[in-house]
Amino acid sequence: MKHLFAVILMTLSLISCRNTTDTDETPALNEEQLEEVAYLSYGNDIKAEKAISSEELAELYANLKPNDTLNVKVKSSINEVCTNKGCWIKIPAGSESARVTFKDYGFFLPKNSQGKEVVLEGRAFKSVTSIEDLKHFAMDGGKSKEEIDGITKEEVTLSFEATGALVESFENPDVFEVAPAKTSE
Repeated sequence: MKHLFAVILMTLSLISCRNTTDTDETPALNEEQLEEVAYLSYGNDIKAEKAISSEELAELYANLKPNDTLNVKVKSSINEVCTNKGCWIKIPAGSESARVTFKDYGFFLPKNSQGKEVVLEGRAFKSVTSIEDLKHFAMDGGKSKEEIDGITKEEVTLSFEATGALVESFENPDVFEVAPAKTSE
Protein backbone atom coordinates (compact mmCIF):
# COMPACT_ATOMS: atom_id res chain seq x y z
CA MET A 1 0.00 0.00 0.00
CA LYS A 2 2.90 2.30 0.76
CA HIS A 3 4.31 1.67 -2.71
CA LEU A 4 0.96 2.33 -4.36
CA PHE A 5 0.65 5.64 -2.54
CA ALA A 6 4.23 6.57 -3.59
CA VAL A 7 3.49 5.70 -7.25
CA ILE A 8 0.31 7.80 -7.23
CA LEU A 9 2.16 10.70 -5.62
CA MET A 10 4.97 10.54 -8.23
CA THR A 11 2.45 10.34 -11.08
CA LEU A 12 0.61 13.40 -9.80
CA SER A 13 3.92 15.25 -9.44
CA LEU A 14 4.90 14.46 -13.00
CA ILE A 15 1.52 15.51 -14.38
CA SER A 16 1.48 18.79 -12.48
CA CYS A 17 5.04 19.68 -13.56
CA ARG A 18 4.39 18.90 -17.20
CA ASN A 19 4.86 21.80 -19.64
CA THR A 20 1.50 22.61 -21.16
CA THR A 21 0.98 24.83 -24.13
CA ASP A 22 -2.38 26.12 -25.16
CA THR A 23 -2.96 25.87 -28.86
CA ASP A 24 -4.99 28.48 -30.66
CA GLU A 25 -7.74 26.67 -32.48
CA THR A 26 -8.77 29.72 -34.54
CA PRO A 27 -8.65 28.71 -38.20
CA ALA A 28 -6.28 30.59 -40.47
CA LEU A 29 -7.94 33.13 -42.76
CA ASN A 30 -7.26 33.13 -46.45
CA GLU A 31 -7.18 36.33 -48.56
CA GLU A 32 -10.82 35.98 -49.64
CA GLN A 33 -11.97 35.79 -46.02
CA LEU A 34 -9.83 38.80 -45.11
CA GLU A 35 -11.50 40.75 -47.94
CA GLU A 36 -14.92 40.04 -46.44
CA VAL A 37 -13.73 41.32 -43.08
CA ALA A 38 -12.07 44.41 -44.56
CA TYR A 39 -15.01 45.77 -46.58
CA LEU A 40 -18.67 46.64 -46.17
CA SER A 41 -20.61 45.53 -49.26
CA TYR A 42 -23.36 47.51 -51.01
CA GLY A 43 -25.38 46.72 -54.14
CA ASN A 44 -24.34 43.70 -56.20
CA ASP A 45 -21.77 41.35 -54.68
CA ILE A 46 -18.35 42.18 -56.09
CA LYS A 47 -14.75 41.20 -55.37
CA ALA A 48 -11.86 43.61 -54.91
CA GLU A 49 -9.54 41.68 -57.24
CA LYS A 50 -8.55 43.03 -60.66
CA ALA A 51 -9.62 46.61 -59.90
CA ILE A 52 -7.79 49.41 -61.69
CA SER A 53 -6.39 52.46 -59.90
CA SER A 54 -7.87 55.96 -60.07
CA GLU A 55 -4.88 56.97 -62.26
CA GLU A 56 -5.76 54.21 -64.74
CA LEU A 57 -9.39 55.35 -64.61
CA ALA A 58 -8.23 58.89 -65.53
CA GLU A 59 -6.45 57.47 -68.59
CA LEU A 60 -9.65 55.69 -69.65
CA TYR A 61 -11.69 58.88 -69.23
CA ALA A 62 -9.15 60.82 -71.34
CA ASN A 63 -10.05 58.63 -74.32
CA LEU A 64 -13.83 58.79 -73.84
CA LYS A 65 -16.17 61.12 -75.69
CA PRO A 66 -19.52 62.19 -74.17
CA ASN A 67 -21.96 59.25 -74.16
CA ASP A 68 -19.20 56.61 -74.58
CA THR A 69 -19.25 54.02 -71.78
CA LEU A 70 -16.82 51.45 -70.40
CA ASN A 71 -17.48 48.66 -67.90
CA VAL A 72 -14.77 48.87 -65.23
CA LYS A 73 -13.86 48.03 -61.66
CA VAL A 74 -11.85 50.69 -59.83
CA LYS A 75 -10.21 50.92 -56.40
CA SER A 76 -9.94 54.46 -55.11
CA SER A 77 -10.75 56.68 -52.15
CA ILE A 78 -13.90 58.64 -51.44
CA ASN A 79 -13.26 62.39 -51.76
CA GLU A 80 -16.79 63.63 -51.17
CA VAL A 81 -20.18 62.16 -50.17
CA CYS A 82 -23.76 63.41 -50.53
CA THR A 83 -24.56 64.67 -47.03
CA ASN A 84 -28.32 64.08 -47.43
CA LYS A 85 -28.46 60.36 -48.23
CA GLY A 86 -25.10 59.13 -49.48
CA CYS A 87 -26.73 58.87 -52.93
CA TRP A 88 -23.52 59.92 -54.73
CA ILE A 89 -19.82 60.14 -54.04
CA LYS A 90 -16.82 61.65 -55.80
CA ILE A 91 -13.60 59.75 -56.41
CA PRO A 92 -10.32 61.05 -57.86
CA ALA A 93 -9.62 60.44 -61.54
CA GLY A 94 -6.18 61.94 -62.06
CA SER A 95 -6.41 65.70 -61.46
CA GLU A 96 -10.22 65.63 -61.81
CA SER A 97 -13.04 63.96 -59.88
CA ALA A 98 -15.60 61.46 -61.11
CA ARG A 99 -19.14 61.62 -59.73
CA VAL A 100 -20.42 58.17 -58.79
CA THR A 101 -24.12 57.37 -58.59
CA PHE A 102 -25.70 54.02 -57.85
CA LYS A 103 -27.72 52.04 -60.37
CA ASP A 104 -31.43 52.82 -60.09
CA TYR A 105 -30.72 54.41 -56.67
CA GLY A 106 -30.87 50.81 -55.42
CA PHE A 107 -28.29 51.46 -52.69
CA PHE A 108 -26.40 54.31 -51.06
CA LEU A 109 -23.03 54.51 -49.32
CA PRO A 110 -22.47 55.73 -45.75
CA LYS A 111 -22.74 59.50 -45.41
CA ASN A 112 -19.67 59.41 -43.16
CA SER A 113 -17.44 57.42 -45.53
CA GLN A 114 -15.35 60.33 -46.83
CA GLY A 115 -11.67 59.37 -46.94
CA LYS A 116 -12.38 55.62 -46.93
CA GLU A 117 -11.13 53.21 -49.57
CA VAL A 118 -13.77 52.06 -52.05
CA VAL A 119 -13.96 49.46 -54.79
CA LEU A 120 -16.63 50.16 -57.40
CA GLU A 121 -17.89 48.09 -60.30
CA GLY A 122 -20.02 49.59 -63.01
CA ARG A 123 -19.82 51.81 -66.06
CA ALA A 124 -17.65 54.86 -66.56
CA PHE A 125 -18.81 57.55 -68.97
CA LYS A 126 -18.68 61.26 -69.72
CA SER A 127 -21.89 63.24 -69.63
CA VAL A 128 -23.01 66.83 -69.91
CA THR A 129 -24.37 67.98 -66.54
CA SER A 130 -26.95 70.78 -66.50
CA ILE A 131 -26.61 73.94 -64.37
CA GLU A 132 -29.62 72.82 -62.31
CA ASP A 133 -28.05 69.41 -61.55
CA LEU A 134 -24.67 70.99 -60.76
CA LYS A 135 -26.35 73.33 -58.25
CA HIS A 136 -28.28 70.40 -56.75
CA PHE A 137 -25.06 68.39 -56.34
CA ALA A 138 -23.30 71.39 -54.80
CA MET A 139 -26.16 71.83 -52.31
CA ASP A 140 -26.06 68.08 -51.43
CA GLY A 141 -22.29 68.40 -50.97
CA GLY A 142 -22.75 71.14 -48.38
CA LYS A 143 -21.34 73.96 -50.54
CA SER A 144 -21.97 77.58 -49.55
CA LYS A 145 -24.66 79.74 -51.20
CA GLU A 146 -21.91 81.78 -52.91
CA GLU A 147 -20.38 78.63 -54.42
CA ILE A 148 -23.80 77.43 -55.60
CA ASP A 149 -24.65 80.84 -57.11
CA GLY A 150 -21.28 80.80 -58.90
CA ILE A 151 -22.38 77.85 -61.05
CA THR A 152 -23.41 79.46 -64.33
CA LYS A 153 -22.74 76.93 -67.09
CA GLU A 154 -23.16 73.24 -67.72
CA GLU A 155 -20.07 71.09 -67.85
CA VAL A 156 -18.80 67.80 -69.18
CA THR A 157 -18.63 65.53 -66.16
CA LEU A 158 -16.71 62.34 -65.50
CA SER A 159 -19.47 60.00 -64.36
CA PHE A 160 -19.67 56.49 -63.00
CA GLU A 161 -22.77 54.39 -62.37
CA ALA A 162 -21.93 51.67 -59.84
CA THR A 163 -23.75 48.36 -59.65
CA GLY A 164 -21.80 47.26 -56.57
CA ALA A 165 -19.43 48.79 -54.04
CA LEU A 166 -17.07 47.71 -51.29
CA VAL A 167 -16.23 50.35 -48.68
CA GLU A 168 -13.36 50.01 -46.23
CA SER A 169 -14.89 48.69 -43.03
CA PHE A 170 -15.33 51.18 -40.18
CA GLU A 171 -17.45 51.58 -37.06
CA ASN A 172 -20.91 53.16 -37.19
CA PRO A 173 -21.44 53.66 -40.94
CA ASP A 174 -24.26 56.16 -41.41
CA VAL A 175 -26.29 54.59 -44.22
CA PHE A 176 -29.61 55.90 -45.48
CA GLU A 177 -31.82 52.86 -46.00
CA VAL A 178 -33.43 52.59 -49.42
CA ALA A 179 -37.13 51.76 -49.22
CA PRO A 180 -37.97 48.45 -50.90
CA ALA A 181 -39.62 48.75 -54.29
CA LYS A 182 -43.39 48.63 -54.18
CA THR A 183 -45.00 45.79 -56.06
CA SER A 184 -48.30 46.16 -57.85
CA GLU A 185 -50.88 43.47 -57.29
